[in-house]
Amino acid sequence: MKEVISMRKNERDRMIIEQYEQDERGMILIYAQWCINEGFDPLALYREAYPQQPKNDWLIQAIEETVPPKASEHISHETVLQILQMYGNDDLAFVVNEAYMKQQRSKNS
Repeated sequence: MKEVISMRKNERDRMIIEQYEQDERGMILIYAQWCINEGFDPLALYREAYPQQPKNDWLIQAIEETVPPKASEHISHETVLQILQMYGNDDLAFVVNEAYMKQQRSKNS
């Protein structure tokens, strides 16, 4: 009986991890698409936020899955910030916000 309970717990834990990873990949795709839509390089902003981290394979894959800005739904600045922060990417959210605000100041000048 303990083995069955243990197997169920392991299965549940695996499913939770898989769901989190799927959601995280969705967050990365939203970030990458927002960057493309706004004219930013997703890899450059990521490297600025996390200079010590190795390349992010999920980000590279997400960039390959993006579509041209005209083919994409609008993703607001606020939405991408909230999603990044929800997954603990506060440093990236900060860099994204700074880049966006700088871009907006340039447009208004």
